[in-house]
Amino acid sequence: MLSDMRQQLSEFDDRAEKLGRRLDVPALTARQNQLVEQSAKPDFWDRQDTAQAALKEQEQIRAQLAGYKMLRDKLDEARVFLQMAEEEGADDSEAARETAAALEASRAELERQELRLMLGGEYDRLGAIVSIHPGAGGMEAQDWAEMLLRLYLRWAERRGFKTEIADLQPGDGAGIKSATVTVEGDFAYGYLRAEAGIHRLVRISPYDANARRHTSFASVFVFPAVDDKVEITINPADLRIDTFRASGAGGQHVNKTDSAVRFTHLPTNIVVTCQNERSQHKNRAMAMKILRARLFELEQRKKKEELEKFSKDKKEIAWGSQIRSYVLQPYQMVKDHRTGVEVGNTGAVLDGAIDEFIQAYLMGVRKGDNDTDSMPT
Repeated sequence: MLSDMRQQLSEFDDRAEKLGRRLDVPALTARQNQLVEQSAKPDFWDRQDTAQAALKEQEQIRAQLAGYKMLRDKLDEARVFLQMAEEEGADDSEAARETAAALEASRAELERQELRLMLGGEYDRLGAIVSIHPGAGGMEAQDWAEMLLRLYLRWAERRGFKTEIADLQPGDGAGIKSATVTVEGDFAYGYLRAEAGIHRLVRISPYDANARRHTSFASVFVFPAVDDKVEITINPADLRIDTFRASGAGGQHVNKTDSAVRFTHLPTNIVVTCQNERSQHKNRAMAMKILRARLFELEQRKKKEELEKFSKDKKEIAWGSQIRSYVLQPYQMVKDHRTGVEVGNTGAVLDGAIDEFIQAYLMGVRKGDNDTDSMPT
């Protein structure tokens, strides 16, 4: 057992060394020192945008260096415990148990940092805009779409991301007809792009008096929340803007003014609705943000010739096109059909514990990309 721990620690050391080389710790340290010197200059705040960008970069580098140091500290801790366990010479000693715990903590941190390093896409670090739509099936599918909405809100909460529901269309009797959520946080888009696709639910229907098993589908679309620095030109003449009263459950909270807005981009027929805020001005700003993100993503797909992938993501929301199945009856299992990852704790998954699926998908996608790049032409 102790020899296995020694071998595992050696493997983790090698992976950490490779991680450090890819991070280029000396270069990051030099850049951090340069940014600190810049921020200390008297004219640093003369240009607010440049100053804010520099501080954001400085914080990102600080987090990377701190994370790598923490990984090294965890490995050193495991090394100390292992040395104590080897001196005692017992596989079941307290030092051996401490070594196992320290190695597990090192493994988790190493995988987290390896995954973070893989999120190197041009827009992975941006926030995300998530759009959820039920498939055919009426109340059943609408309820499933609302369950997915809660799942992603809980996942974002676990990560400390800020979320805002930009648009929510209530279902007929239960669930939702559609929802659009903005997620603000470092690498939100990089993580959530793994969730784009069709999600399938199998369960005993709470709406069926005969307690029969039903299958429901819902689609999830994910767009990067591009900032104002990205050039996306929207001609006002290409926009049709409609205003209307926001829908609600009634009573004193019903909006009595035309605060909700609907933008229709005529050249692409992209429609964006926003009615979450009572202020029409805020709803307009949010709708424009979402429209810019969707136009940006559409343009990126064209530039990178990913129309085939786009068509795949837009498959019919029905049997055979799902990326993941959530089975609650007759057994309990969540399986990702792209990676083969299975989790039996369906309650935890529906409560936002989806990192295992995201990590496997991202690692698999990048591995596939690398394999493709290395093939002879």
